[in-house]
Amino acid sequence: MTEGQSMSNTGIIYGVNGPVIYLKGDSGFKISEMVYVGPENLVGEIIGLKKGMTTVQVFEETTGLKPGDTVTGTGDAISVLLGPGIIHNIFDGIQRPLEEIAKASGKYISRGVSVDSLDTQKKWNTHITVKEGDMVGPGSIIAETQETDSILHKSMVPPNLTEATVIHAAADGEYTILEPIVTIQFADGTTRDLALAQKWPIRIPRPTHQRFPASVPLVTGQRILDTLFPIAKGGTAAVPGGFGTGKTMTQHQIAKWSDADIIIYIGCGERGNEMTQVLEDFSKLIDPKSGNLMMDRTTLIANTSNMPVAAREASIYTGVTLAEYYRDMGYDVAIMADSTSRWAEALRELSGRLEEMPAEEGFPAYLASKLSAFYERAGMMQNLNGTEGSVSIIGAVSPQGGDFSEPVTQNTKRFVRCFWGLDKALAYARHFPAIHWLTSYSEYLEDLTPWYREHVSPKFVADRNQLMAILNQESSLMEIVKLIGSDVLPDDQKLTLEIARVIRLGFLQQNAFHQEDTCVPMEKQFKMMEIILYLYEKCRALINRGMPVSVLKEDNIFERIISIKYDVPNNELDRFEQYHKDIDTFYDKVMEKNG
Repeated sequence: MTEGQSMSNTGIIYGVNGPVIYLKGDSGFKISEMVYVGPENLVGEIIGLKKGMTTVQVFEETTGLKPGDTVTGTGDAISVLLGPGIIHNIFDGIQRPLEEIAKASGKYISRGVSVDSLDTQKKWNTHITVKEGDMVGPGSIIAETQETDSILHKSMVPPNLTEATVIHAAADGEYTILEPIVTIQFADGTTRDLALAQKWPIRIPRPTHQRFPASVPLVTGQRILDTLFPIAKGGTAAVPGGFGTGKTMTQHQIAKWSDADIIIYIGCGERGNEMTQVLEDFSKLIDPKSGNLMMDRTTLIANTSNMPVAAREASIYTGVTLAEYYRDMGYDVAIMADSTSRWAEALRELSGRLEEMPAEEGFPAYLASKLSAFYERAGMMQNLNGTEGSVSIIGAVSPQGGDFSEPVTQNTKRFVRCFWGLDKALAYARHFPAIHWLTSYSEYLEDLTPWYREHVSPKFVADRNQLMAILNQESSLMEIVKLIGSDVLPDDQKLTLEIARVIRLGFLQQNAFHQEDTCVPMEKQFKMMEIILYLYEKCRALINRGMPVSVLKEDNIFERIISIKYDVPNNELDRFEQYHKDIDTFYDKVMEKNG
């Protein structure tokens, strides 16, 4: 079949079942091909081929479609357009820019609306980085454009091409994203024009040279994450929690303050107001690192709960493909997927329509492999062009009723190495972030230890382990306290409870709305740990000398240590010296009085 023929393949609708439609007869379509459905040209994808039957999933509302309508093939898989203009934009699940749609069809997305993914009219000020006679290969950078104030966009040779020679390169100047700027010639004599933008199918990961083991943390500025349960650049994490426990808020905080170069925020089947919040917050925020707007390094994919289900399934892949594209340029990208449970629900709904055999709780049997394929696309990579970049994926999971034993949470747990379990009781007690220190874990600790030793302090990991030990002791003592009250405990155990309270309130609890506390540098986190442990050491020495805890509590030293997080600004860390002296004074005072 020639190219010309395959373009015009058509099929006739035989049956419609919600977002799934059936075509009878052999239509000549390929699996995963993108098609246009019905008179309004709705976007769909071929998901099943049998002899005499083709199944299509439609990414838009199918109301009004009827048997006898035509389906037209495009010959291509469902792809995204990758080029300047992605950042600072808001797309739907299949990369249609919402702003442009609003201009074309008003507030609500009308069906079959056809708008370009990226602005094809806008001229970009381009610097061409290759010249005639240069050898280029997959991933070679051919041009640079300043996409936003924060991001330099590097246009590359598509990764699926072979080595070639540049036979023509345009001069620096203003170009649109589809204008040919470089012509290359392959070994067999064929030529190809390259533009600033390229297409890539969303379901196929972009190739890389090699994967590196985890070695650098993604610093988020959130103490409980950075100190106790860190995530590496190129790592994966799940944030499961019931309603109201703060999943979205945790993701917002990471998106705002983490040291990733680019943030891709996928609102997948979540409430529309949450996306609005992201938009409003991010458009006002200034990025602390560059001093530019936060939106200058953010892309949003909004596929809210009132948008069609099938596009929800695609939105995650769209997001990860955009992330891989920027990784290929050598950036560190972090993806916030909120929430993967709604994505799994979309799979369940489609699978039900396709009459597949349901597995646990009605989810399809391939839920686990789909999840793993998604999380597998994260990693710290050496790209084809020799640069290094990473994609980190942080997926929120919304288990019904906060039950972590349901399939989506359990299967996600298998594929991620960081688990930040949110706890209802903590959220109700207004302890945020409500990440519970006993149910959460991070498998990156070991990998990141050398980094902490080198960049923060050689003592960092030992201090962290000591904090965890105190929190674990508290948990087992609380069982006794619940039964018979705290008065019966010996003084050293009472002290453990007291210090654990200081750790919980003064270290783990963090206020997202307080200027100094919303994002805390690593150095301050370490110094806060040091102070708390120094207080513990001094109090232990007093108790060993026979002082009761009640005497120690007469002084307000505990409360003062708790409020360090507010009282010591992030740029005045020398104030910690004073606290050391205060603890020494407190020790001497108690000794004098009672010694």
